[in-house]
Amino acid sequence: MSATQLVLAMPEVDPLPWARSQMAFTLAFHIILVPLGVSWAFMTLIANYRGIRHGDADAMRLAQRWSKYMAVTFAVGAVTGTVLSFEFGLLWPEFMSQWGEAFGIPFAFEGLFFFTEAIFVAIYIYGWKRLTPWTHFITGIPIVLAGILGSASVIAANAWMNTPSGFTLDEAGKVVEVDPLEVIFNKSMPLQSAHMIVAAYVVGGFLVASVYAVGMLRGRRDRYHRLGFVIPFSVASVAMIPQMAIGDALARWVYQNQPMKFAAMEIVPETSSDVPETLLGRINEDGTVSGGIPIPGMASILSDPSSGTSTVVRGLNSFPEADRPTYSQANTVHLAWDVMVGLGSFLMVIALWYGLCWIFRKDMPQSKLFLRVAACCGVLAVITMEAGWIVSEVGRQPWIVYNYMRVEDAATGNTSVWITFIVVVLIYLALGVTTVLVLRHMSRRFRAADAAERSDDDVGVPYGPTDDPEPVPSGSDP
Repeated sequence: MSATQLVLAMPEVDPLPWARSQMAFTLAFHIILVPLGVSWAFMTLIANYRGIRHGDADAMRLAQRWSKYMAVTFAVGAVTGTVLSFEFGLLWPEFMSQWGEAFGIPFAFEGLFFFTEAIFVAIYIYGWKRLTPWTHFITGIPIVLAGILGSASVIAANAWMNTPSGFTLDEAGKVVEVDPLEVIFNKSMPLQSAHMIVAAYVVGGFLVASVYAVGMLRGRRDRYHRLGFVIPFSVASVAMIPQMAIGDALARWVYQNQPMKFAAMEIVPETSSDVPETLLGRINEDGTVSGGIPIPGMASILSDPSSGTSTVVRGLNSFPEADRPTYSQANTVHLAWDVMVGLGSFLMVIALWYGLCWIFRKDMPQSKLFLRVAACCGVLAVITMEAGWIVSEVGRQPWIVYNYMRVEDAATGNTSVWITFIVVVLIYLALGVTTVLVLRHMSRRFRAADAAERSDDDVGVPYGPTDDPEPVPSGSDP
């Protein structure tokens, strides 16, 4: 039996769950790389600046190596991001058919920023020892700006799905006129973009710092590893302050503009005031809430502090059943919300611990306990970010375009989509393992170069030390 006959002989399956699963998996994978793409260039420039301004050899070496790691993660992120672009057309053809004219506008800008970033990443990497120090430093600035603006463009597209605007529909429901500025700068775009961009610096900083924390726990307490920890952990710690404020503002925005999603976040079945903040817990099929730790009136207070416990929160049951998340989806959203807020608060406490030590002791915390916690912060930050995306996406269910198109109406009718899901999972797992192995191999080669007391600065080679014993002096011809 041929492969085609084998596929045709297989029983038909509902494509919707498989399309959702594939999109969720690829997004969850890709989103891990986004913070590195947005924030690592900034952290590299901090080390680069210190190396030039203060003649700091360790900082310069750190910047050179980070730029090479950054090239690898950027390349993998480019691949996984491209796959996502194709998936919109393959998995959600009805969505793209009706809304592509509006939805595609932010992605057009993202494409421009992506190509700009790619060009300057190449110039920055191959500019080591080929450009004068400050000229080379300046070539890194567009990478930072393009990363921020590209991320803002993608988030604008997602925000548009939450608060669609900037289009006119004809009698058949087709888009006939689009206002690009209204599409991009929709109502939820400013807070959503700020939340994600700052999150990129939080997650990227903690993730990079966690690697050096592990190294310090293993006895690598030299200045190079210390600097490799301090720069990213400081960036993440500083970013945590506005992130908490932005997150609080965004939650209140959801309360005011998307009460259905807010009811799922707080698992509020019935409209009422003096609504408790239920930590964990779940909503049952009969509409009752069980389990968890209720904090009386806290959900009402946090929704509108000016009104206190008298603030009224709309319940899930006040919305038509077909237009709201299922109780199962609400439980998923609520758990993700608790995880995001809980871990985010924990990371804020660690950032304060770190900051207070610098204020009062003029040094980072030195205990093994702190380094163990810091080593975990990278993974915890990633989990926090993933939980936030679950809140955003599952909380919008059943809508793919809020109040305009349901997810089930947007999906492909191809019953063989489960095959692409399995193939994509296998490829992405192989890609993830390969990426980790490549980065670990690079790290080991760099440590081997240090152990041999070589000058390392193999800057013409993007992936590891070279055998060239005499690097070209900065600013001279290659």
